[in-house]
Amino acid sequence: MFPKIKDFTIGTNLYNALKVVLAAVIPAFLFSYLGNLEIGLTIAIGALFTFPSDTPSNLKHKINGLLVTVFILAGVNLLINATYPYPILFYPVFAILVFTLSMLAVYGQRATMVAFSALMILSISLAHTHKGIEMLQHSGLLLCGGLFYLLISIIFYYINPHRYTELQIVECIKLTSKYLKLRGDLWELNSDRKEITRKQLILQVELNNIHENIREVLVRNRTDYGSSHQNRKMLLAFMSLVEIMELAVSTSFDHNKLHQKFDAHPKVLMTYQSLAYNLAKNLKSLSKKIKKRKQYIQKNNLIENLFSFEFAISDYEKTLGEAEASEGVHMLSNMLHYAEKQVEKIKTLERAYTTTVKLKDLNGRDKDLDKLTISHYYPLNTLVENFSFSSLEFRHSLRITTTLLIGLIIGKVLPFENVYWILLTIVVIMRPGYGLTKERTLNRFIGTLIGGVIGFAVLALDPSSTILAALTILFLILGLTFNPSNYKIGTTFITLHVIFIFAILNPSDSNIVLYRVLDTFVGAILAILANHFLWPYWESLNTNENIKNSIEANRNYLKQISILYNDKEGINTKYRLARNQAFIEIGNLMASFQRMLQEPKSKQDKLQQVYKFTVVNNALLSSAASLGTYTQSHKTTKASKSFNFIFNKIIKNLDSAISILKDENNQIENDTIIDENLNNNLIELKKIREQELAQGSDVNSEAFKHKMREAQLVIEQLIWLTNLSENILKTTKVLLKTEKNPENNSLKTFFGSNNPEA
Repeated sequence: MFPKIKDFTIGTNLYNALKVVLAAVIPAFLFSYLGNLEIGLTIAIGALFTFPSDTPSNLKHKINGLLVTVFILAGVNLLINATYPYPILFYPVFAILVFTLSMLAVYGQRATMVAFSALMILSISLAHTHKGIEMLQHSGLLLCGGLFYLLISIIFYYINPHRYTELQIVECIKLTSKYLKLRGDLWELNSDRKEITRKQLILQVELNNIHENIREVLVRNRTDYGSSHQNRKMLLAFMSLVEIMELAVSTSFDHNKLHQKFDAHPKVLMTYQSLAYNLAKNLKSLSKKIKKRKQYIQKNNLIENLFSFEFAISDYEKTLGEAEASEGVHMLSNMLHYAEKQVEKIKTLERAYTTTVKLKDLNGRDKDLDKLTISHYYPLNTLVENFSFSSLEFRHSLRITTTLLIGLIIGKVLPFENVYWILLTIVVIMRPGYGLTKERTLNRFIGTLIGGVIGFAVLALDPSSTILAALTILFLILGLTFNPSNYKIGTTFITLHVIFIFAILNPSDSNIVLYRVLDTFVGAILAILANHFLWPYWESLNTNENIKNSIEANRNYLKQISILYNDKEGINTKYRLARNQAFIEIGNLMASFQRMLQEPKSKQDKLQQVYKFTVVNNALLSSAASLGTYTQSHKTTKASKSFNFIFNKIIKNLDSAISILKDENNQIENDTIIDENLNNNLIELKKIREQELAQGSDVNSEAFKHKMREAQLVIEQLIWLTNLSENILKTTKVLLKTEKNPENNSLKTFFGSNNPEA
């Protein structure tokens, strides 16, 4: 229990909660002491509603983002108060404001949170409207509250500028450890490999998001403020984690074949599985020590594990003899080579937190990192391009505008005590996707109900104002802390906070709990109905686009690998960008599948296609990355005509699939035409390998072993890439046929006999 409490206290959620609570409580207490609590509460509201837009970033972007938010909040409040007395003017202004603010989401996460803060202040402005000079004073106080929060945020930034990035790296290490653990699970003889693959894909989505978060903060801090020891340490750790993940994704083994081949010699695979588990254990241990800021001591000696695996390979070779064990030794050597590379990268990661990191330790690997970050450029044409029903943000903006108007009208027509609570509920739980809105609706209602019951029980005890004030602050801290990680618990504490605030301000109003629950219920019902019936954006509408983007990203990555293998000039920025985009698009495709799972069954008409393409495209990325990783870390032989012919055929298959998804091909063939020249070139490459394997006289030379490893890996990956590209092309054709003939939409149609794991 105590370790969990400690983890809770050192996390960023509590840190952020304390930041905003200080910014809200200080003015409230100060002006209460001066005899004008209302001014203090208004300033506190300005601070509270500025907080959501304080997304992790470097100091420059933090200040700019918060300043923009502060002035938008004050401006929105002023507009609402100025137009409210004139309904013919108020309702159009209200609708235009909501729609415009919601459309800001096209500019990314920071803009989305600025819009969220503005919609919150728009809703709460209806709690008590002002006229004349009071209107200006109220907006000015909100402005002061936002600026005060900005000051507190800057102070907290300087107190601990690297804590967010450090904890993100900790989370990244922990998730990477889980991924490596799943790779170890694959070595169980009767393991559920489909389920393990599904879990790995989900982890890849999470890791992609964390990589982007770290890259955004860490790289931009380095770009703006130069390189410090702390920055270098975290950069080295981050780059090592990305490389560990890419190496893991790029190295796959045929577990069925390996189990069949080594069934009579289980020791060698058990030794390797133990090594695989220890890779994960060391990362998990490192993440715990960094989080607690304790000295790291290596949990397992990975070098000894490598030696144990080498001895196991030697024993296997001695048992069978060199000639008979030759192919098995090559397979095991590839596994050993992967493990050696992974150990090397984990050692680099460990070294980042146990020794002083110098600039030369980065070895120039950081020079192109800034080119991988998302540009903070907000062109007007991005907004204009999204004024279409094909845009998720456009549909959501129309939906939330309509829903808030309906909520406002219902609150006016029916005798609701606090109309703005209905609007706040809609703003807080309504999301562009149906699944997330449904989940947040349920959690908010349950949290509000639990908070209402507890609040009623506490108020029944008639506590003093001092106790209520203390509980109000405590529950605000807990609510803001839990909200990002557990919305249900967070809502419970926020509800208690709101109830006790009103109990302090209006001690005679005993119906506050009932009003809160009723308003929340109405807002939640409106949000869930709107997401289902008002211009819904089901994931199936964007399936083809997500699949196309994934295939395009893989194709571009393969082109860069072909250039690398032919030119032998090392990786460049174009290669890194193509590789990074391929990983991002696979993550986007898997995220789309996960969102679709949350939608109604009747709307999951493309569920199986998305999962099929996710698995096959991930396998293609894994194979491509394997070839790319090997090429950049080894001296390879000259690319043959057969190599280039097959590679071009693979890319041509992907180009054809992209054209079909773009609807550029009107004629859809019933079957994939097998290119006879492709077969001939594959046979030629296989014969070369067979001839070299037959040359027993040089079997012990290092040059021969290196050549055999290259031949085995390159040929196997080319065959695998060819099969996967044909699988993608064939499945794309079936997908398009199914769209034109919906009655054929079935699990068997999409999966057929081409199992992506075959």
